[in-house]
Amino acid sequence: MKAIVCVKQVPDTSGKVAVNPDGTLNRASMATIINPDDKNAVEAALTLKDATGCEVVVVTMGPPPAEGMLRELIAMGADRGVLVSGREFGGSDTFATSQILAAAIKKIGLEADDIVFCGRQAIDGDTAQVGPQIAEKLDIPQISYAADIKVEGGKVTVKRMLEDGYMTIETQTPCLVTCIKELNAPRYMSVGGIFGCYAKPVDVYDYNTLKDDPLIEADTIGLKGSPTNIFKSFTPPQKGKGVMLEGADKATCTTLAAALLKKHII
Repeated sequence: MKAIVCVKQVPDTSGKVAVNPDGTLNRASMATIINPDDKNAVEAALTLKDATGCEVVVVTMGPPPAEGMLRELIAMGADRGVLVSGREFGGSDTFATSQILAAAIKKIGLEADDIVFCGRQAIDGDTAQVGPQIAEKLDIPQISYAADIKVEGGKVTVKRMLEDGYMTIETQTPCLVTCIKELNAPRYMSVGGIFGCYAKPVDVYDYNTLKDDPLIEADTIGLKGSPTNIFKSFTPPQKGKGVMLEGADKATCTTLAAALLKKHII
């Protein structure tokens, strides 16, 4: 049994976000972090490993420096990493990205009792599309927004969060589950894990490694294979400093009402 976790290295949006002229993010100029929801997916896989002894494989698509992120996840407890990297993959939207990651998962080997974990969404795009699209490309069942996961006897039972409550869904493996932050609290890297993370393998899948897969074609990957295009990307202007009114007297209420009337709020 394997738990395959798709993770993404994303820009640290607490700082300034730089954009290239073609509308893509200038990732080289920004600090990067592990996508927060993906860490919950990693923790779900590691929890499964604690219970069953399964192998945990973390996979990401990105530039060569993304190997450092995979090493961090190995230090948390993952068994090995796979870095999908190649110029041919650059500029991929969610459709093209899911094509490439699905091909990589097939290359890793998706067996009957395996589970693919993904984060709910990435903070740089917020689409929540890649995980479900991977499941479609692999032709396996998917359950999104998992707030609780139980695995027993080849069945996966998930408590799925909705806008107004929860629903419980059961499916057979192999399947794909996307995880939300309410699912768990990601563990820290261990001292032993940090010392041993470079002794474990990180395989690199480039275009030549995956090109024989039917999903990998020139018109389905990269910028050329991306059906969605960014018309304009920009950093929104910062809001001005707010005005604080203290007190509950008549004069304060009159001042507040006048300010709201001036802005046509009331």
